[in-house]
Amino acid sequence: MTTWVLLRGLMREARHWGEFPALLQQGMDVQSIVTLDLPGNGRLNAQVSAISVEEMANHCRAQLGLLGHKPPYFVVALSLGAMAAVEWSEKYPEEISRLVLINTSLAPLSPFYHRLRPVNYPALMLNLLFGSVVQREVLILRLTSTRIRTEQQKAELLGRWVSYARERPTARANIFRQLKAAMTHRARQAAPPVPVLLLASEHDRLVDVRCTHALGKKWGSPIHVHPTAGHDLPLDDGNWVVQQITQWMD
Repeated sequence: MTTWVLLRGLMREARHWGEFPALLQQGMDVQSIVTLDLPGNGRLNAQVSAISVEEMANHCRAQLGLLGHKPPYFVVALSLGAMAAVEWSEKYPEEISRLVLINTSLAPLSPFYHRLRPVNYPALMLNLLFGSVVQREVLILRLTSTRIRTEQQKAELLGRWVSYARERPTARANIFRQLKAAMTHRARQAAPPVPVLLLASEHDRLVDVRCTHALGKKWGSPIHVHPTAGHDLPLDDGNWVVQQITQWMD
C-alpha cells in the first residue's frame, strides 16, 4: 500500500490543508494519508527550522520513519514543500512513487523576480518584522487565495488560521530561516527521476505561473493550469486538484 504524503510550505502547517485530505481520500479511495509539518511549523513549531531544502527533505524522511510509514510514497507538495519533495526524489528516488508539485519554483530555472513577485516584498517584510498574527494571516489570505467568499466565510477561515497561529506560532527567526532555504536553494536542471505532475494557478499572486511552465519545458512533465485559483490551489479548488491527479493516474 502506497502512503500519500502531503507537504506544505513557508509558515504553513498540516491543518492548512483544510478539507483537501478528505477530498483526496474520497476521490481516489486513498487508504493512507500523512500530512507532515516542516521543522518550525505546526506540530514542530518548537523546533529550529532547517536552513536548507536538503535538510527539510531529510527531516520528512525521518518523520515518516518514526511514524512507521515505509516507502514508496506518493507525494503531493505545495510551494516550498514541493522544493523539498524534488530534492528528496533526486537523492532517494526509490522512496518516491510519484510527485505532484503545486505552484512551486526552482532556481536556476526561474529568476528570483518570478519566484517571488517583487510587488509583495514591502508588505511581506513589514508584516514579518512588525505585523500582528491577525495582520499576517490577512496578508497571507490576500496573497494566496483568489476564491470569492462571503464576509462570513472569510471571517471563519481567518478565525481558524489565527487560532492555528496562536496555538502553534512560527517564530520570526524560523520564518527567515525558511525563506533563506528557499531563496538559496539551487536545484539540478535534470528532471526528477520519478513521474511528475505539475499543477499551477494562472492568478497566483505570490509565485509567477511562468515558474511552473519553465519546469515543464525543462523536464517534459505534464502541466495543468487552473484558470482562476491563487497560490493555495488546494484551498481554492481542491476538487480540481483531485481531478487532475485522478486523470494523470489513469
